[in-house]
Amino acid sequence: MAVPTAFFALFFLYPVAAIVARGLRDGGQWRLGRAGEVLTDPAVLDILWFTGWQAAASTALTLAVALPGAYVFARFAFPGKRLLRAVVTVPFVLPTVVAGSAFLALLGHGGLLERLWGVRLDTTVWSILLAHVFFNYAVVVRTVGGLWAQLDPRQEEAARVLGASRLAAWRRVTLPALAPAVAAAALMVFLFTFTSFGVVQILGGPRYATLEVAIYRETAQLLDLPTAAVLTLVQFAAVAAVLGLHAWTVRRREGALKLVDPEQTARRPQGPAQWALLWGVLASVALLILLPLAVLVERSLDAPGGYGLGYYRALQSAADSGGTFFVAPMEAVWNSLRYAAVAAVFALVVGGLAAAALTRRAGRLVRGFDALLMLPLGTSAVTVGFGFLIALDEPPLDLRASWVLVPLAQALVGVPFVVRTMLPVLRAVDHRLREAAAVLGASPLRAWREVDLPMVARALGVAAGFAFAVSLGEFGATVFIARPDHPTLPVAVARFLGRAGQLNYGQAMALSTILMLVCAASLLLLERIRTDRSGEF
Repeated sequence: MAVPTAFFALFFLYPVAAIVARGLRDGGQWRLGRAGEVLTDPAVLDILWFTGWQAAASTALTLAVALPGAYVFARFAFPGKRLLRAVVTVPFVLPTVVAGSAFLALLGHGGLLERLWGVRLDTTVWSILLAHVFFNYAVVVRTVGGLWAQLDPRQEEAARVLGASRLAAWRRVTLPALAPAVAAAALMVFLFTFTSFGVVQILGGPRYATLEVAIYRETAQLLDLPTAAVLTLVQFAAVAAVLGLHAWTVRRREGALKLVDPEQTARRPQGPAQWALLWGVLASVALLILLPLAVLVERSLDAPGGYGLGYYRALQSAADSGGTFFVAPMEAVWNSLRYAAVAAVFALVVGGLAAAALTRRAGRLVRGFDALLMLPLGTSAVTVGFGFLIALDEPPLDLRASWVLVPLAQALVGVPFVVRTMLPVLRAVDHRLREAAAVLGASPLRAWREVDLPMVARALGVAAGFAFAVSLGEFGATVFIARPDHPTLPVAVARFLGRAGQLNYGQAMALSTILMLVCAASLLLLERIRTDRSGEF
């Protein structure tokens, strides 16, 4: 626990505490009375209520849509499976402002939905909920599907032989085994939708606002740091309550499971019901994932002179002229890949050590540490970014001029994904296998290498992919700390979207398409990585 604790203390708790203290102190005196003023404001209470219920509704809708997809990706073998699994992860790394614009084109004035059926959803909360499903679909598919693919299907078949119906066998055998992974996915989706910013900012307009949007407005637009500090503390308290409830309800249900090679569990669909399920999942993916991405590509090609690569060619001229985009597009791609790779390494080391510590069941201290690791997902990225600038500017932590500041901020978001992906699988490993290895003379390190590592290798690969993908598209904190001459692709996209004009918007869509293709290629490469595993566990 030492390394993860030090990492979070230095690069999360310290910066966040610094920015909150800056907002609540005036002339050396604490202004705690400001909290009462903010919390009794009816507008703030409305924002808090909307933030909570839309996050709950988004989580429920995402689980309802994505759990069948998790089953299909875990149990079915079909052509293009690896490619499709990489594609459904792409939305998770796109800048939220870009995805919001794509959904506005689909659901807003003059959009596809209005042209086909005369219906607009941009003025309703449904556009926000659908966009959240678009973003978080991959969280459920990869987190739940990663464990589902390793569950031995013969256990459920044994229940069927003993007289249980298909539904009863799934409910009594498979569902309890999946419960920790489902809860972990639900927790991550809830935290991401609870702190939703770009989607609500674009699709919600002035009518809807989350706490994240309110914190941004108070900090960046109104420069009201005291109000922003109080809202940050409210967000902290709400997230801590959710994490505490998760730890209390889920921890008691986790146990050792019989895990097998995922290659043994995937089979070609059989019967009309399985084929109908497969085609239903593919249809939902096409409508909720592929259609918005197709709109993104179409807009990047719809130049004033007709469809073509005009916006892509304009990117190079913008770099040469020293305009909004200071470097060539390929240099921004390289910056994003380098930062994301370093952030993924940080996240794997810190998250892997944390997950290993959490499997030891060492009492309330470790359970509290589990909740602490998830706090970055429920903390305003604006707060973290400003906190880095304020806190990490003096020796021995004077990092504002260092390139490593960006991957450190990105790793804060990647660590929870590593922990939540690896933890259900690590806890499912039968501890008697480690004990048997120790009896046979294996050292603790060798026992981990020979017993745990082969079982969790696939989960480790999934965790690495998530950490890399999240870092590749992280925007909220990176936009405050990335150097102007070393932007990431999301930062460059935001720069173009912040300027008026069709040319700037088209170049933003072109950059977003490049980001989408880079992410898809990286994830597809990761999908092809194979681990050396045989037999059953």
